[in-house]
Amino acid sequence: MLTATLNRSLMSYLKAIVGAEYILRWLPIGTHDWNKFLKPEELERLLQNEKFSTVEIKGLEFNPISSKWKKSDNLSVNYIICSSKN
Repeated sequence: MLTATLNRSLMSYLKAIVGAEYILRWLPIGTHDWNKFLKPEELERLLQNEKFSTVEIKGLEFNPISSKWKKSDNLSVNYIICSSKN
């Protein structure tokens, strides 16, 4: 299973909420609720409780100049967890 979400970090607040909503206006203000963002270890724990084991975790970074996403090792804002059912 692939699960993509936002990390609850200072950087995600600055980029996803302040940047994407208030500065760039890519999304309506109020789209994100930082308190509902999940740290990777929290999501892993939730998945483990449902009998999933983590295969891989990767960050997702957006390049606004090229309008493209790429995988990275940076989990500070967007990340994706690949997991499998035990």
